[in-house]
Order: sequence, then structure tokens, then C-alpha cells
Amino acid sequence: MKVHDFYFDLPEELIAQDPIEKRDESRLLVLHKTENIIEHRVFKEIIDYLNPGDCLVLNNSRVIPARLYGVKSDTGAHMEFVLLRRIDRDRWETLVKPGKKAKIGSVFVFGNGELKCKILSNTDAGGRIIEFEYDGIFEEILDALGEMPLPPYIKHKLKDKERYQTVYSKVEGSAAAPTAGLHFTNELLDKISGKGINIAYLTLHVGLGTFRPVKVEEIESHLMHSEFYMIDSENAELINNAKKSGKRVIAVGTTSCRTLETLGDENGMIKPSSGWTDIFIYPGYKFKVIEALITNFHLPESTLIMLVSALAGRDRVMDAYKVAVNEKYRFFSFGDGMFIV
Repeated sequence: MKVHDFYFDLPEELIAQDPIEKRDESRLLVLHKTENIIEHRVFKEIIDYLNPGDCLVLNNSRVIPARLYGVKSDTGAHMEFVLLRRIDRDRWETLVKPGKKAKIGSVFVFGNGELKCKILSNTDAGGRIIEFEYDGIFEEILDALGEMPLPPYIKHKLKDKERYQTVYSKVEGSAAAPTAGLHFTNELLDKISGKGINIAYLTLHVGLGTFRPVKVEEIESHLMHSEFYMIDSENAELINNAKKSGKRVIAVGTTSCRTLETLGDENGMIKPSSGWTDIFIYPGYKFKVIEALITNFHLPESTLIMLVSALAGRDRVMDAYKVAVNEKYRFFSFGDGMFIV
């Protein structure tokens, strides 16, 4: 398959720049993948499509303020860092901009000198391995100096940092939010539980590799970057019980989906574990664990629209996206939701 098979024309004004006032009042496009039926609803009405015994799987990763602006100690040149992955206590894999100024051995200073870093090496993907130096607690310093790493298509400044976190975010480590979960409120989750739907949690720390463009013409040649995941025995059991009972496992977001499909055996059962996944799901993939997916609307030609197409069929998804554009749905991280059922 070619990358261009997943292209669609998106007017710039449909890219959501700000979160909606009430999380669960965003719009929801419901795509019935077998009947090819589309419905237009409000997100909080998703409870109408969930049945007792179903298992909703949420990614509880929390975004860290991973964007830092530093100054080169000897020249005063400005540099932007985005923290991608913690290697050990003080060493991180990062994205840097402009890269030509981030030479090995260079030292950068952040804030009023509370934080410094040294460039240790280059990465295969064009990033840098850096080592921080500081006095005190790193997380507190990062919280004071760092900014939320909003995607480049969001031009507005975020007024409330918590709006780029899910209400159930818990385990710090992501460079980007698992945005399908942004639509949920605590009240909606309580109603869902009250209807007899089980809610399971896993953690996948979202890296920016998920959003990087596919640079090869044939998608089968694309390599995904690895992301760290973990799930405990209690939550694995909730998911397995749904499978054994013939109930649906519904992934909230492509991150939950990718983690579950990494973990699933040939019978769709999963074991508590942690590790790294670089799974790339595109049409032709046979799903082992999930039956349905809650997601947002994704970038043209992205690995995420390819994943969605694997679940619902490329033609069906591309038709649904045309409908979404015509109906002026809001796209991307702060946009509206889609339920593939």
C-alpha cells in the first residue's frame, strides 16, 4: 500500500486550536464498521453504545512538561529540547531544534541556571542523548521550567495545563497526550461503571514517534519508534474476563489499542507485563484483543489513520473522514471523537 492511499484534504480551519469548554460535550462520529452506518452524536452519549460486561481500556499515562528552552553556555544561542524518553536518572533521549547547534559536548543552561545539560551523543533518528545537572528534585525543576509539548499544528497557548491531561492520568512519562481520553469526565466514567461496564487501565508512555510522518512510499517499509508500556495483573484480568465472557474489549485511543495488540496471544488473552513496543498496525492486520475503538481524527497519511483503517477498512474510514470534513468536525488533539464499533 502507498502512503498516498491515506491522504485526505483537510481545511486548516478544522484543526482544533483550543479544548472545548466541557470535555464530554465534544461531537462524536459513530462508525458501524460492519453495516457502514454513520451516526452523529455528542461524546457523553457514548454510554448508549456500551453494554454491561464490556471492558473499556484507558491509558493512564500522564504528560510531562517536556518542552524546555535553553541557551548555549558559550555562545548564548537558543535551543529547544523536547524530552522523549528517560534512559536513566539524569540521561534522556530528546528532540532538538535547531539541531546543528547541538554538537556533542555542548552545554545548555535553562531558566536562571537551576538546570543544565550536556550533549552526549546523537541518535539514529536525528535527536540527542543529553545528561542533566541540577540541585534538588528534577521533577519539581522540570515542572517550573518546562512547557506542555503541544503538537506543532496547535498555535494557541494552552491556558490550563490540565486540559492536555486526561482526568485519570496518573503515571508520568508521556511526551504527548493520549488524546482520545481527553473527552472523558469523572462523572461520565462513574456513569459508565454504574452501567456495569468494567474499566481497565494500562500505561503506554506516548513518544512523538507515533506522530512522525511516514517518509517511505510503501507503508510496509515504515519503522515505528519504541514506546514503553506496562499493565498489572488486576487490569489484565479484567480484560481477559471480558474476552472469556464473549464481551467486547474497547480501546480508548490508538495507544491503548497498540499496547493490547502487543500483549495479546493467539486467543486474545494478555499477561501482566512491561516492556517496549514498536508495533505498526495497518490494513491487513488481524486484531486479537480489541473489538471497538474510541479515537480522535488523525493527520492525513499518518500511522494512526492507517491503524484506524486496519480496524474498519480503508475505504470506509476515508469515506467517514470525508463526511467529518463536510460536517465540520474538529480535528486532531483537541478535536472531536470517533467511535468505531
